[in-house]
Amino acid sequence: MISRLTNYLKETRSELKHVNWPNRKNTVRFTILVIGISLAVAIFLGALDILFQFLLKRFVL
Repeated sequence: MISRLTNYLKETRSELKHVNWPNRKNTVRFTILVIGISLAVAIFLGALDILFQFLLKRFVL
């Protein structure tokens, strides 16, 4: 059991050396992109919510 765990950890460490990690500039750029898209989607959905509330009050209630 311990040998399998040790082997797994060694293989995991070996695989992580092959990963092409992004540099700091790309990480910051992608983080800003994700935050921007999230804000845009939140604003869009909030606007739809306000519109549907208005339409519901205006024509249904």
